[in-house]
Amino acid sequence: MSTEQASPDKYLAVRKDIIKVFPKEDYDDGSFAPVVLRLAWHASGTYDKNHKDGGSDGSTMRYKTEAEDPANAGLEVARGVLEPVKAAHPWISYADLWTLAGCVAVEHMGGPHIEWTGGRRDKASEADCPPVGRLPDGALGKDHVLDVFVSRMGFTVQETVCLIGAHTVGRCHKDRSGFDGPWTETPTRFSNQFYKQLLHNTWKEKKWDGPRQFEDEDGDLMMLPTDMALLEPPFREYVEIYAKDKQRFFDDFAAAFLKLIELGVTKRGRL
Repeated sequence: MSTEQASPDKYLAVRKDIIKVFPKEDYDDGSFAPVVLRLAWHASGTYDKNHKDGGSDGSTMRYKTEAEDPANAGLEVARGVLEPVKAAHPWISYADLWTLAGCVAVEHMGGPHIEWTGGRRDKASEADCPPVGRLPDGALGKDHVLDVFVSRMGFTVQETVCLIGAHTVGRCHKDRSGFDGPWTETPTRFSNQFYKQLLHNTWKEKKWDGPRQFEDEDGDLMMLPTDMALLEPPFREYVEIYAKDKQRFFDDFAAAFLKLIELGVTKRGRL
């Protein structure tokens, strides 16, 4: 059975099994949900509107070229966690499973429901992998953010700020990205805390043997250079809006994330 032929009941069963794999007491902050969200994000964020390739369609991170992109370090954890779900529902494509799992993760952590639809196909060759280096580099600044999100993927400035707000959950790992630490005090709860922390904390450059990053006064929380760029125009006005209005962030994130996971997807079955 191809993915787009599945009934709503079959998708509901997949959702339930995805939720079952999230809890893990001895992993990070007790949940795989943040890293699964990162998988969906990174599987989709390779899209190039100018070349019209990349994106979630094809699930090309199954192949060595994309899997070993340094920006995807650690995502073998998320892919592995979802393997039992794939085994239980072999009809669903990896491309649909990964993106659906990201949406389920957002909602499971208290975030908005995202109107995901199926129909993505798995590509069969490593030759289908997009060029390495398309994903955002947290070590860079404002120009890089604009280039990746606006010029290449086709998002607005507002959507860009919204999507980076996914940093409200999860943490960085020194043995993966080189960066280290959580962005917020609630790394398994989807909220607008990222924007509040970014605006209201005092951030200073961390003195350590790792890449350039910033820490709060207590040294408990961190921000990447790309996060700090959001304090500059043209981004800052949206940071201020989302820091004040969680519902506005949730509504806008649901729309922007749906757009992200559908970039380059030409055939979907409607639930």
